[in-house]
Amino acid sequence: MAEKLTAIKGMNDILPPESARWEWLEDKVRQLMRRYGYQNMRTPIVEPTALFVRGLGEVTDIVEKEMYSFEDSLNGDKLTLRPEGTAGSVRAINEHNFLYEGGKRLYYIGPMFRHERPQKGRYRQFHQVGAEVLGFAGPDVDAELILMTAALWRDLGLSIGQDVSLQINSLGQPEERKAHRAALITYLEENIDQLDEEARRRLHSNPLRILDTKNPAMQALVEAAPKLIDFLGEASLDHFGAVKFALEAAGIPYQVNTRLVRGMDYYNLTVFEWVTDKLGAQGTVCGGGRYDGLIEQLGGKPAPAVGWCLGMERLLLLLQEIGVEAPSTAPDAYAMVFAGTPMPVVLATLEVLRAQGVCVQLHPAGKDGPASPKSQFKKADASGARFALVFGPDEVAQGLVAVKPLRDGGEQTSLQLAEAAGWAHRLLAQPQAS
Repeated sequence: MAEKLTAIKGMNDILPPESARWEWLEDKVRQLMRRYGYQNMRTPIVEPTALFVRGLGEVTDIVEKEMYSFEDSLNGDKLTLRPEGTAGSVRAINEHNFLYEGGKRLYYIGPMFRHERPQKGRYRQFHQVGAEVLGFAGPDVDAELILMTAALWRDLGLSIGQDVSLQINSLGQPEERKAHRAALITYLEENIDQLDEEARRRLHSNPLRILDTKNPAMQALVEAAPKLIDFLGEASLDHFGAVKFALEAAGIPYQVNTRLVRGMDYYNLTVFEWVTDKLGAQGTVCGGGRYDGLIEQLGGKPAPAVGWCLGMERLLLLLQEIGVEAPSTAPDAYAMVFAGTPMPVVLATLEVLRAQGVCVQLHPAGKDGPASPKSQFKKADASGARFALVFGPDEVAQGLVAVKPLRDGGEQTSLQLAEAAGWAHRLLAQPQAS
């Protein structure tokens, strides 16, 4: 026997019935995006390594330690499995001159890859939903993106303030961050004996990331560090104030978290995160912000941009934690075919029903013919279907099919095969099986 092959550690198969939860979530996302006027974009999962080095920065954890990078043995190209979606989205916008006719609202759904220690809610192949708005500079778009996420939580049955809560901050503009960065480095150098090894390594290359440390021994030091918001000018404060005003007008509660930062220089102005306390250390469900510098940094004409992304695995875990279940995927009807029944008649009838929108699952025959009625009824009940369609040779010879309710104890009836299109709506009108 050949050796059994298994999936790569941290890259998981998603099989039924779990895959139905993913489809349900994806459908909710697509419905949301249509309501807000966002269009779908799809970019390759493999990109030039230089895209992420330039876009994310050489001193970020992603580039230094987490990317799946390799050299194409056929032509020597240096390639990387995408670790996030924004850089590839901006690359596509630049490459196709997509902002030529004005701003765009776009979204994507797909797999990302990072080489890190797999744990619950954090895998080497994971999936993200992202929304990117390019070409619009006003705070109304920042607010719209946050309101969109709030709408998604409501659509999914999450309670804002209880299951998820919103944190926001402003990173200001590059010159304001530069002044804050100088003050932060001075402060950290004065307290260098309290910095751990990771913080010392980042002190001059990426000091903002020190503020995001999870080291308990450094929390008091971080809390007393200079706050970026104290370095913001009037225009940045006005932009931030407009975003907050819009959230308040929409009734979305939020907390200003002055320690909420991004490690990449192209981020500016609004940043936000939706967090939860129901998933342990994996507390961030969705994060976003404005990145007006990235389009130019990746070779395009300067243009404003803002977006967010969420981890699908983490969101599905949260929904499971609070007891939100996806709708049943049980068929409307289960078709049973007894020995001696002409199969072409059965298949033709089922196709009529399916064309009317009825979900019908057929019990397949084995190599020796149809299974016993007892076995088929058992499978019909286990399927969760609301009805069994019983195709017996005598009934079919008379142009009939027996319809037996499986969930509400109703009476079995016989219906004309020739009228299948007419009685299909009766099957759909019944309540879904729980």
